[in-house]
Amino acid sequence: MTDITPTEARRVLEQAECVHSAETVQHSLDVMATAITERLEHANPLVISVMTGAIVLAGQLLPRLHFPLQLDYVHATRYRGRTKGGELYWINRPNFPLRDRTVLILDDILDEGLTLEAIKDFCLQEGAEAVYSAVLVQKRHDRCVDGVEADFTGLEVEDRYVFGCGMDYHGYHRNLPAIYAVDE
Repeated sequence: MTDITPTEARRVLEQAECVHSAETVQHSLDVMATAITERLEHANPLVISVMTGAIVLAGQLLPRLHFPLQLDYVHATRYRGRTKGGELYWINRPNFPLRDRTVLILDDILDEGLTLEAIKDFCLQEGAEAVYSAVLVQKRHDRCVDGVEADFTGLEVEDRYVFGCGMDYHGYHRNLPAIYAVDE
C-alpha cells in the first residue's frame, strides 16, 4: 500500500478537478435505481457489493430499491492500495449460496473490467441463474476487456485517476460526495 500523509491527500483534493458534482451523483443514483427496479424488482436478487469501493454506492443505492433483495459482499481486488492493477486477490467470497439466484454485482468503477469479469465468472460457476452488474462510474477508453460492460452505469469519466464516492486516492477520499480527477 502506498503511504501518503493526510496533508498530501488534502493537497491533492485542493488541486483536483471536480468532474461530477454531488448533485449529479445523486441524480445518477436515482436513474440507476429506476432502471434496476424495472429489471429486477420481481427477481429476488442477491446484491453483492464489491469491497471496498462499492460500499458508498451500496449505501446510497440500496435505500432507493423498494423491493425484496438480499445483500452480501465480496472482497476481491487487483489494486491492494496501488494505482495500477495486478492479479486478482480474493479476500472474501459471498456467504449466500448463489445457485439459481439472480445476482446484481455493485462496484464503484469499471475501468478495464478484469475484476468485474472475474467476479461475474465466479458467480456463474457457483450456479447463479443470471448475473447483472451496476457501476457508479465507467471510464471512457479502449482498454476494457472484450465483452465486459455494466448493465447499469451511473456516470462516465475520462481516462483519468478519479476519486470520491467510494473510489480512493491512496486510501483517502472515498467519503467525498462528488467525483474528482487528480490534477496531472
